[in-house]
Amino acid sequence: MRTAIIVFPGSNRQGDAARALTHATGVKPAFVWHADHDLPQGTDLVVLPGGFSYGDYLRCGAIAGRAPIMDAVRAHAARGGLVLGICNGFQILCESGLLPGVLVRNRDLRFVCRMQHLRVERVDTPFTGQYHPRQIIKVAIAHGEGNYEADAEALARLEGEGRIAFRYCDPHGVIGGAANPNGSVNDIAGIYSEKFNVLGLMPHPENLIDPLVGGTDGRGMFESLAAA
Repeated sequence: MRTAIIVFPGSNRQGDAARALTHATGVKPAFVWHADHDLPQGTDLVVLPGGFSYGDYLRCGAIAGRAPIMDAVRAHAARGGLVLGICNGFQILCESGLLPGVLVRNRDLRFVCRMQHLRVERVDTPFTGQYHPRQIIKVAIAHGEGNYEADAEALARLEGEGRIAFRYCDPHGVIGGAANPNGSVNDIAGIYSEKFNVLGLMPHPENLIDPLVGGTDGRGMFESLAAA
């Protein structure tokens, strides 16, 4: 698998993403600068990493969503290529039009940094094939604007088409209440595009691939991509 990680001014999780991808695929990803216009030839997967692109000016991901490289990312997705946006990357995917909705300030108006349980909603996608249905995984979150919102029509389509990737939950898989760290509508932690080749999620699976740092539940996503 050939992978390209897009680096914006303010990105800070590209190294973690590269390590997770290298561990799963055995191939080091290429780093692509935001001002470039083309992806490396033969790219299979594009990753938009976490961080604070352009200092989160205007809205989180708003400037990055209009960066020159995003035209190539949109074209890649339109051809059926895989795209993964993590945290700030999820915000960029929404701001660039690759995913519906928007990420706004957390419900309590505070930055949240902690471990968080997620429920895997489906396992028939390139991103989740190594998990089992309704599996509960524990990964890390670190965000101030992770509150996912969408209008009623978009939300109905996401739910009706099975495009919810992950939901926030407690250790037993129960959603709602204190298990939701940011107020996201319907406890949404991640969503897919219409063709299920684009995934955006707020949590950080790339940080949970080694038992030395607290767990390996994030490894399944990268192993799924390698297998796909």
